[in-house]
Amino acid sequence: MASEQQEVKLPEPLFSEQSFERLLQQRRSVREFRDTALSLQQLGQLLWAAQGITNSQGYRTAPSAGALYPLELYAVIGKVEGLAAGIYHYFPDQHKLVNTTDGDLRKRLSQAALRQPWVEQASLVILIAAKYARTTRKYGKRGIRYAHIESGSVAQNVYLQAQALGLATVIVGAFDDTDVADIVRLSDDVEPLILMPVGYSQ
Repeated sequence: MASEQQEVKLPEPLFSEQSFERLLQQRRSVREFRDTALSLQQLGQLLWAAQGITNSQGYRTAPSAGALYPLELYAVIGKVEGLAAGIYHYFPDQHKLVNTTDGDLRKRLSQAALRQPWVEQASLVILIAAKYARTTRKYGKRGIRYAHIESGSVAQNVYLQAQALGLATVIVGAFDDTDVADIVRLSDDVEPLILMPVGYSQ
């Protein structure tokens, strides 16, 4: 548990001139990472690409059924310059992180992910989780499908943003849901969906 909930304001996103088509062509899943720290700018850019606010009405980088936004993002930090290792909850409306748990938990997360080593090796792991009730209240059981569709859009955004930053990532879907929820301290109404280790490729 975090000794006190530290808030971290993230740098504003930058906009490059890179070709979208080239990023699509170059995007690959990578499972080998260097032991190199990322910058706070890179971390903020990745999280903004995933769920950042893009206009005054609160719309985000990824489409969401009914603009209900059931997804929650957590960054499991191992090596990010100027940021202590720990787990941080991302708040898109203020583009900030709130520290929820202290310490480097990548090894525990790797164990929960059937001991996939790249989960531990990456500089950080982004967890995409869903609070289904936000969509099922309006759409019933189909709201669960809508949350899964949205999580795929978010994951692709992370892939392409990582590529634009010279980083690499991979979708990890094989993990013990209960263990991951326990490590990240998710509330009972939030379900883990996707882990995305991010770092510099070997």
